[in-house]
This record gives sequence, structure tokens and C-alpha cells, in this order.
Amino acid sequence: MMNSSIPQTMQAAVMHSPRQIRIETVPVPDIAPDEVLIKVMAVGICGSDLHYYTHGRIGKYVVEKPIILGHECSGDVAAVGADVTGFKVGDRVAVEPGVTCGRCEACKEGRYNLCPDVQFLATPPVDGAFVQYIKIRQDFVFRIPDSLSYEEAALIEPFSVGIHAAARSKLTPGSTIAIMGMGPVGLMAVVAAKAYGAAEIIVTDLEPLRLDAAKKLGADHVINVAEQDALEEIQRLTDGKGVDVAWETAGNPKALQTALGSLRRGGKLAVVGLPAQDEIPLNVPFIADNEVDIYGIFRYANTYPKGIRFLESGIADVMTLVTDRYSLQDTQEAMERALNHKSECLKVVVYPNGVPEAE
Repeated sequence: MMNSSIPQTMQAAVMHSPRQIRIETVPVPDIAPDEVLIKVMAVGICGSDLHYYTHGRIGKYVVEKPIILGHECSGDVAAVGADVTGFKVGDRVAVEPGVTCGRCEACKEGRYNLCPDVQFLATPPVDGAFVQYIKIRQDFVFRIPDSLSYEEAALIEPFSVGIHAAARSKLTPGSTIAIMGMGPVGLMAVVAAKAYGAAEIIVTDLEPLRLDAAKKLGADHVINVAEQDALEEIQRLTDGKGVDVAWETAGNPKALQTALGSLRRGGKLAVVGLPAQDEIPLNVPFIADNEVDIYGIFRYANTYPKGIRFLESGIADVMTLVTDRYSLQDTQEAMERALNHKSECLKVVVYPNGVPEAE
């Protein structure tokens, strides 16, 4: 069912080649009976968006034709398909960006993030959310309470990675955890660790801005790896025992080695960040002698309802992460800002239907 107030065409920020984004007029998508049309209100720029923007590829995913980037998004329901029951026009929603088949073995096991046929926004060849309207299957749309902003709803996507890491690495209340790398995923991982009851959260990064942000979000100890030896400091903070759990979120080989070395005997390591190279030397005797459990983390599954509840509880003021706001017309400028000013900005947000006025 299309709503008469919906235009036929819309504006989209289309990347034609690395670092070349043009604003174009494209048709508003038609929705299937089980889909929802969403007026996109906020889109966060993510590290993977920047990777496609600069390199045109991530591993086996290659940009071969013009693509629309952006996948951390939220908005308003503008129209619902004939078979949609849970939503009505005007609902405020967060969007989970990976639509899976629902029928394969991975989907049936509840590990739908491993579905081989996932259609993930802004992963080639699927277009993303730097547009005024997107369509998405109703089971990947989640209503948000009025107390959550569109920006917070968009942040549930990177937040989900931390929630998934917490579940996979069996983080329990009272645990000690070290999180390496305080980019937006690492920062939201601090909130996830707090939500799962970690008693002591230790974080590392190079950028003072990010370490300050981590403290605001609930980190107990911050280590600037440009000034301190992270392993020595973690040993000191844990009375020489090491931490129960470590997450590497930066995709940095040295950080991964440090994360592993920071663990206590029987500790658990979650590999979240993707390094530029495929192979990194790790201390195998340490892994075996200490019975370290290692978990690969690929996106997330079944995290959105939890993410919404955690943020609704007021566990952390994640709006402090939103440092820069841009209109859809300025998407290229927004990407350049996120790419080149990591010491000045945390989360850059694009507003496809207009930047809200400062309150």
C-alpha cells in the first residue's frame, strides 16, 4: 500500500568510483507485500562505508557498478506492504540492514548472520541508505520508543556488534574485560560490556578524543598505547592475572596480539576488527597452555530488541558520540570528514531528509 504523500522520485548519494559521490534523482522503490518503506531520517557513517569509499572493495566484496553506501540507519514508516501487520505509517523505527533468506541451515539455527544469501545494505551489489527512502522486509524493522532519537536508533547497528561479541564470548556479570580500539564499534562495545555487567572495563587507543569518549560511556581504565605499554598496564590493573575477556575491535595486528596476551588462564578472545592482511602471527603455546577460547565475530544476530532496551534504559549517553552532522547533498564532504579527521570526530551522521535544527 503506497501512501499518496510519497513522491515518485528521491535524492540519492551515488558513489561512481572511489571518492566520487554524486547526488542523483532515482525512483522511490516499490515495496513487496511483506516490506516496509522507510523515510530515512539518520544514517551513521561506518568504517566499512569508508573502506568502500576509498578502496572500492572489502575482501571478496567488490564495487563493480555505481553504489549507494550507508547502512546504520533509522527513520519513519512511510508505507507498508499488504501483508505487513506489525507496523503502521508514522512509526519510528531502527533498521537492521541485513535481510536473510530465513530458510538455510544458518538461519534455522538462529545464526542468520552467517546466511550465504544475505542482502546487506551497502555491501555490493546491494544499495544502501544514503537515500531519502529505503524498503526493507518487515522482520528487519524495529519500533523505537519516543525517548530514543533517530541517531541513537542508527547507533544500534554498531552497538549490535558489541552485544553479539558479549553473547559469543560469554561475558558474565562481574567479569573483567579489555577492549582494544575505540572507534565507534569499540565505543559502543564499551556500552555493551557495561550492559552485560562487566565489573571492570579497560580500553586502549591512540586518540585522546576516543579515550575520553570511552570514559564518558563507562570505561573504568583507559590506556593510551602511544604513551603506555598496554600489556604491562593491564597486568598491573589485574594484579598480574590478566582479564577474563578481551575484544579486538580495531583490526590492528599489534592490538590483536596484545588482546590475546592480556588474557588470564582460561580467558576468552573475540576477534571483531578485520585487519588489512589475512594472516597475523599469534602465540600458539600461550593459546594452548592457557586454554584460551577464540571467537570470530561476524556482524550480529538477534540483537536489535536488546540494543533498543539497553539504550532506552539510559545506560549511557551515546549521543555524545555524534560529533558531526551533514545533509544528503554533502555526503561526500561527510565521508571525507570521517576519513581524514579521526582525532576530531567520532560518529558522522548524514540526514537524508534534512539536518535537524540544533535544540
